[in-house]
Amino acid sequence: PITFGANVSTLRFMTPAPAYFTWGDLRPAHRLGLFSSLAFIALMAWDFSGLDPLVMHAFADSSGFFARGNWWLDQILHLRAKQFAIVVYLALLVMVWWPQSFLRQLTRLQRAEIMVGITLSLITISTLKQFSLTSCPWDLQAFGGPAAYVSHWRWGVLDGGSGRCFPGGHVSSALAFLALTLPWLASDLAPQRRIGQRILLAVVLCGVVLGTTQTLRGAHYPSHTFWTGFICWVVAVLNHLVFSEVFKHQRRKA
Repeated sequence: PITFGANVSTLRFMTPAPAYFTWGDLRPAHRLGLFSSLAFIALMAWDFSGLDPLVMHAFADSSGFFARGNWWLDQILHLRAKQFAIVVYLALLVMVWWPQSFLRQLTRLQRAEIMVGITLSLITISTLKQFSLTSCPWDLQAFGGPAAYVSHWRWGVLDGGSGRCFPGGHVSSALAFLALTLPWLASDLAPQRRIGQRILLAVVLCGVVLGTTQTLRGAHYPSHTFWTGFICWVVAVLNHLVFSEVFKHQRRKA
């Protein structure tokens, strides 16, 4: 206790040091929530910046997009990348029952969670595209097409093009695999979280490559890639929460 006779040095010694908040102080679930919130804020900032059309004008003129017919972008980073994603999807599906490598660290329920999350992400993106009135950049009048630019926020407004371009379908071939990270990132064990962080980095990098490919070709605005990533992430997180409740219920019954 501090007495009235305590001198300044005593008070300085007895005063508790200020507590500093660090990322490591958060529980895994709170980290996911904070990360999701920051990602949403960044996404909205991009949307309201109006940078989408400006970016596309850097890669095209009135005759169209310079790289639309590029063999590497079209055949390798578009067609072959999609085929490779299918192979990875099927391999992960098999490993629900026959796990290999680091997937052996997960339970079968967690491996099933991954596959359900990836599948739901792909279905969600595909469904949203079917109802979208937003046309691709290469359909714009500024680049030789019939459409006028209309923000994807103006729901129900036709732009004169074919629509069905929002969010990005091709980039979901990579970003749907964000569901692969959740059992690791939500773990209470630091080594498993580090595995999750490495997987997250790999998936995001693949998404950046595929998203940039489609932007260069004129198929999608940058925001289409960003929104695809955010939607896939939200689907994966919600899917993880559902499977976590199932896991808890199973443990209570056991």
